[in-house]
Amino acid sequence: MKRTKSEIMAEIIALIGQLANDEEETTPVEKKPAGDNPVEMLTIKECTGVIHGLSEHTVRQLIAQGKLPSIRTGQGVRGKILVNKADLLAYFTGV
Repeated sequence: MKRTKSEIMAEIIALIGQLANDEEETTPVEKKPAGDNPVEMLTIKECTGVIHGLSEHTVRQLIAQGKLPSIRTGQGVRGKILVNKADLLAYFTGV
């Protein structure tokens, strides 16, 4: 049984409509106000103090692999790599 282009398009549009309705029915996740949870940035050395047994080398590898988000402040040898403490804890706890 061969279907025409218009039949296939009608099915696709119906599926997209169902997806849109499903998304509208889900309840949005409440976000906490930013003032309640201040951002704490850690240097690579400070990261090793938060997670016992973690080495600076491992933190650098996770950053290089894109598994741990970070920002770089400054340039050259005086530049620092900073990691959000919440991101670090989330990576190791799986939350």
